[in-house]
Amino acid sequence: MQPFSRHLSRAGHSEGLAVGTVLFGVRGWNDEHASPVADVQEVLATVRHRYGDLPVVLIGHSMGGRAALRSAGDPSVVGVVALAPWLEEHEPVAQLRGKRLLILHGDRDRWTDPKASLRFAQQVQGIATSAGRVSVAGDGHSMLRRASLWHSLTTSFTLRTLGRDNKQSASAGHTKVLDSAGTGQVRLVV
Repeated sequence: MQPFSRHLSRAGHSEGLAVGTVLFGVRGWNDEHASPVADVQEVLATVRHRYGDLPVVLIGHSMGGRAALRSAGDPSVVGVVALAPWLEEHEPVAQLRGKRLLILHGDRDRWTDPKASLRFAQQVQGIATSAGRVSVAGDGHSMLRRASLWHSLTTSFTLRTLGRDNKQSASAGHTKVLDSAGTGQVRLVV
């Protein structure tokens, strides 16, 4: 996630964007304990205590994407970017009410199921303010083949969601993708 953090920091620095990273205290999901969710919630509470009510966009990859989605019900969270999220069949969706959601998933992912993220995006339609899912053609779970696309879409979505879109964070093509995703088109392929 460090390349995403650097990209976001560079693009949002002049807009006052602060970027932080959650380090999970326990390795793995830990079944019903869902340890990563508790870690995200603790960080959100700390941010709110230290800095007040700031809007937050959560960004997570794989298990971190699942933790971000599950933590979306926090009052500070205004949006989530889930990158190749690990999703089970009966994931909750109510916590995304009134939030903006972007799911990016490589069509060659063999670790997490691209079809599961598509189903999830479809389930969230009508619950989230906007919910889009973009299939990144030719890329897998590691997000390396088209890294600049993953970074650009994540950064642009985050800045837009926070009302800090500096118009230089995405190419015209990426802006069209985000515009389509914002209208609820969940079967986009780039």
